[in-house]
Amino acid sequence: MLVVYASKTGNVARFVERLPVQRCRIWTGEERVYGPCVLVTYTTGFGQVPAEVECFVTHNRGYIQGVAASGNRNWGANFARSADVLAGRYGLPILLKFELAGSDRDTERFLQALKQMDRRAPSLA
Repeated sequence: MLVVYASKTGNVARFVERLPVQRCRIWTGEERVYGPCVLVTYTTGFGQVPAEVECFVTHNRGYIQGVAASGNRNWGANFARSADVLAGRYGLPILLKFELAGSDRDTERFLQALKQMDRRAPSLA
């Protein structure tokens, strides 16, 4: 399944680049996808969803199957909160919340969640 991601400081990019998956980076939010995907984003401000991600979701909501987010545990309850916000707003499952660029264990957990999403995703063929 396609992994679509937004990265500000490079942490999310480093996480996603370790994955053996097809990926597409969100730069402006105007990007379009035409099949099932999962979204990986960073968290900005005090637990907000980045503006370019909000824009992307507006245009592609029907294809997004799940969300994961990066954060910094120093932010306490706001750690990776963008995943909570998107999940609550759009009814998306949270696949993973990880710190900074994630660990090897985070990568494994994400790939497992992705494998489960692939099994559940409707076929477009």
